[in-house]
Amino acid sequence: MFQFDCHAHVYEAVSAISQARYVPETAAPLSTWKKTLDRHGLTGGVIVQVSFLGTDNSELCDALKRLDPDKFAGVAVVPVDIDDAELDRLVETGIRGLRWNLVGGADLPIPLSMQCQTFFEKLKARNLHLEIHLEGPRLAPLLPVLADQGLNLVIDHFGLPSERKPVDDPMIKAVRLLHDRSNIFYKFSAPYRTPFDLTSHGEELLRLLDEGHVVWGSDWPHTQHEGQAIESQVHDFAERWKTIDDGLAVKKLFGLSG
Repeated sequence: MFQFDCHAHVYEAVSAISQARYVPETAAPLSTWKKTLDRHGLTGGVIVQVSFLGTDNSELCDALKRLDPDKFAGVAVVPVDIDDAELDRLVETGIRGLRWNLVGGADLPIPLSMQCQTFFEKLKARNLHLEIHLEGPRLAPLLPVLADQGLNLVIDHFGLPSERKPVDDPMIKAVRLLHDRSNIFYKFSAPYRTPFDLTSHGEELLRLLDEGHVVWGSDWPHTQHEGQAIESQVHDFAERWKTIDDGLAVKKLFGLSG
């Protein structure tokens, strides 16, 4: 069963970068998120940098400083040319992965460029994973080259599939065609961000991925969906996967223990 909420957003105040696609109306305090963890019997979790704060990870780092590092970790957003000192500071704070948020038509990085290769080397030297938030049809052609970079890859939100049947889905096809899936992990999170039921997609991913390569996330506070009764839905959906043990994955990706 899932012991950790591996995808949540925490911010004590609402501010935003000028190019933010979406800005929520209310804050998402750490104390409130921790109450949801207690309510659902979860051990700990992972705070992911929100898109509207850009590369300013100060809210995220402030939250991590108030949490048990054996139970909580973070995923930051940084410029691809981040310097070593700043990256080391983030790691010291509890950052265990870096996120590329590429949805909504964002320009895709060129993995084989010198800049990206240097970035990947910095991640590997610090045992950081790369988290990808990208629509399935755009992810599909990018996945093979990313899988060959020697990094652990974490795919957000079931990979945001585009087709109702897994057999027709380009993202699922891309996973199936990988010659080595040993560094591919998926987050079973935010099913409400895809306009059809994802049960069959989750089942197919479980068949394709190595054992212990799936984690779950609530996507709290469900930005852009705050007005809906989402919390109970996401936890009810998690019950479909209650036979999954996330212990191996959270240890490998985030250094957390149950």
